[in-house]
Amino acid sequence: MPTPLPAVSPTRRGLLAAATLAMLGSGACADAKPKSDEQRGPDPELLIDELTAGLSRDNPYRDPDTGERAAARRAARSLVAGPSDGTDVDQIFGDLGFRAHRGADPTTGRPFDLYLATGSDDRSWGAVLVDRSATPGTVIEVPHPGFDINTEKLGLAVHRKVPASVLLVAGAHRQAAGGDADVAHNDRSLFHTLAVEFAKNGLDQIQLHGFADRNLPSSDAVVSTGSAPVTPVARRIADGLSGSGLNTCRAWVKKCGQLEGKTNEQGRAAAALEAVFIHLELSWSVRRDAEARDRVATVLADQVTVA
Repeated sequence: MPTPLPAVSPTRRGLLAAATLAMLGSGACADAKPKSDEQRGPDPELLIDELTAGLSRDNPYRDPDTGERAAARRAARSLVAGPSDGTDVDQIFGDLGFRAHRGADPTTGRPFDLYLATGSDDRSWGAVLVDRSATPGTVIEVPHPGFDINTEKLGLAVHRKVPASVLLVAGAHRQAAGGDADVAHNDRSLFHTLAVEFAKNGLDQIQLHGFADRNLPSSDAVVSTGSAPVTPVARRIADGLSGSGLNTCRAWVKKCGQLEGKTNEQGRAAAALEAVFIHLELSWSVRRDAEARDRVATVLADQVTVA
């Protein structure tokens, strides 16, 4: 499936128009090769921001049917195995209502594949962004984009700091369809299907959430493993966040204001699979601050890449 051209802002349109006139005036030929920055493809950040900006509790949403879940599992397995397995992942995602985008990430320079739900129907199933520089080993999950404000920004920042990672972003407001779109608590969702299949294929999961400052004023962050056992990486992340200056509540040590993720469906599945699952809650004070988000992203990247 061909990659669509990235969206162009009015400012950039003006710059491109001026550049075109300059080329024509200097006698440039019509088939001149485009500049390298124009060959890089779309910016995943702009596409994910656009997805998030369009979310509303009034938007349509439905769960995938049995056949669609089976197709999603095949796609997830192929993304982990790599293009050499012969599966036409573009076709599978296309049949599921996604559009393929690919290029080189403008921040990292690494190749990516991005599958983005078009939002043209009730298959509001979000985005799957894959770093193609190596075999994926970690999936960063954003189940409540827009609602848990800036978790999608943090997710992309972590993805960019962790080579060979997958970013999985839900595609509907968590209150859409009477709450069925709350994928963290819906084991019939496409998000859940993909997350579980990634876990079955050995990917560690980091799931990002947010809470209001008033709900746990004594903490900036809550680290838990949901229903899954406590793992060394969870302890390292908690220590790293504390070391970065954040007041961090460790759910395996004490209660953390009912923010432990015990009813999280991806956590429950990870527990059954004995897979790594990190449930991270961040206060609004942290999520609204770009520098604080970057510190969190650095801690997560440093700790998940420890051998």
